[in-house]
Amino acid sequence: MAEDSTALPTQLAAATLIDVASSSPVESLKAEFSDRVPIRSIISRPDGGAGLAGQRVRVGGWVKTGRKADKDAFAFLELNDGSCPGNLQVIVDAAVADLSPLVPTGTCVAVDGVLKLPPAGTRQKVELRVEKVIHLGQVDPAKYPLPKTRLTLERLREHVHLRSRTNTIAAVARIRNALAYATHTFFQKHGFLYVHTPIITTSDCEGAGEMFQVTTLISEADRLEKDLINNPPPSAADIEAAQLVVKEKGDIVAQLKSAKAEKNEISASVSELKIAKENLARLEERSKLKPGLPKKDGKIDYTHDFFARQAFLTVSGQLQVESYACALSSVYTFGPTFRAENSHTSRHLAEFWMVEPEIAFAELKDDMNCAEAYVRFLCQWLLDNCLDDMEFMADKFDKTCIERLRMVSSTPFERISYTEAVELLEEAVKNGQKFENKSVKWGIDLASEHERYLTEVKFQKPVIVYNYPKDIKAFYMKVNDDCKTVAAMDVLVPKVGELIGGSQREERYEVIQQRIQEMGLPLEPYEWYLDLRRYGTVKHSGFGLGFERMLLFATGIDNIRDVIPFPRYPGRADL
Repeated sequence: MAEDSTALPTQLAAATLIDVASSSPVESLKAEFSDRVPIRSIISRPDGGAGLAGQRVRVGGWVKTGRKADKDAFAFLELNDGSCPGNLQVIVDAAVADLSPLVPTGTCVAVDGVLKLPPAGTRQKVELRVEKVIHLGQVDPAKYPLPKTRLTLERLREHVHLRSRTNTIAAVARIRNALAYATHTFFQKHGFLYVHTPIITTSDCEGAGEMFQVTTLISEADRLEKDLINNPPPSAADIEAAQLVVKEKGDIVAQLKSAKAEKNEISASVSELKIAKENLARLEERSKLKPGLPKKDGKIDYTHDFFARQAFLTVSGQLQVESYACALSSVYTFGPTFRAENSHTSRHLAEFWMVEPEIAFAELKDDMNCAEAYVRFLCQWLLDNCLDDMEFMADKFDKTCIERLRMVSSTPFERISYTEAVELLEEAVKNGQKFENKSVKWGIDLASEHERYLTEVKFQKPVIVYNYPKDIKAFYMKVNDDCKTVAAMDVLVPKVGELIGGSQREERYEVIQQRIQEMGLPLEPYEWYLDLRRYGTVKHSGFGLGFERMLLFATGIDNIRDVIPFPRYPGRADL
């Protein structure tokens, strides 16, 4: 059975309702940080809000659709504040406010009014009759880039700062929030400590070299070049003239001292000599300035850089969080990571989020148990706390997404070795299964289509594949006794393929040192990592879950760029 998830704190209590007759606050529904009533707290009640009829409330939100009716005597507004997928129908009489600026899609309004039961037979369970317009944020409908008509998700990426106002991206944001909350809930519940690992690092975790470099050298070189154009370096004649001034000032000081002049007269001359020397030093230093990056032995000299060495945006927080696992036992990090991979596929981003737990005194089987429990917990959490948004996704994108969550949350995962997986794929090819990657043999890195065949066709449920060939895995994975495979595991799920990658880490100093060298990596940046094996080494295991991939799996959306608030990918870094 799926592990029970703790329910989210109810948002139905976050409201301010004032009884029309008594005008006294209904304390149990009072908003804590705003005088408005979240629309969710009205329409997401079991009765759809009908039981609140007669209450005076203030609501705010953005107009999804608006129209005038009855010869412009009043207007209907479908108002949404982002608290839930549903809209509240708001009715404004022409006597209350000018209707024309209220009805365009995208308009922001805050209004006071009374909740009323709508006429029988209508879809709404409750509607709001407006008594006063408190706030109006107008929109020019001729220029507003998000019309009533549905835009493709690809088109919405052109308006990344506004796309959260659409039903789809708002639903994704709420689901993403729920999964983040569930992540912290799961690990905190199981005794893990949350560790903030650095975004800037000097170590390449994956060893692939696809890292964004962090440097101030380029900006400094640009500044210097502009400076030298506006203020050219001194000529040899300028320096010679400054040297002559120093000599003259020095001679004067020497003469005054020889003549035993007054002390204040000597001090004044010494001060002038000091100023002349400082001016000469500045000119000599400036004469050495050359445009371009600083070089040493024909290479860029990073000792002049901000960190006095090469530094990069992290591709993973794993290596750093391991250091805390080797002291605090069970830890996890959850933050942004970066890959400078020039890929334009629907599965890649330049900036994405990773959840990376690390467990001391744990072997591969413990790692697999933790990964399976975590994924099942996330699925159950969405079913318990985000069902309205999941129903929206099922209606608009993937009719099977809710059933997929139910299946994963309640079904034990299949576990097979990499060797068994390859044998199953080879058998499938013999039986007529077509793969774009036609070469299926031991030693290949399984492609997404192979992973999805195993989960969607062969087993029809999540699969954990373990003990991969060491030549296709990272240096930090524990080498098995056969010396051909490593204690690695991938959690494969329908729709996405690989969702989690993990391993038991290599705790033996000599072995991991050899693996680093085999990968062609320099030892120096990993000396601190090797220290974890030198001093009090411990068996430990961990994994990484691609947070956006979990969102793809949950929602059924096809492109990873549509499940992160501000996507970064080759050619795009908006905002």
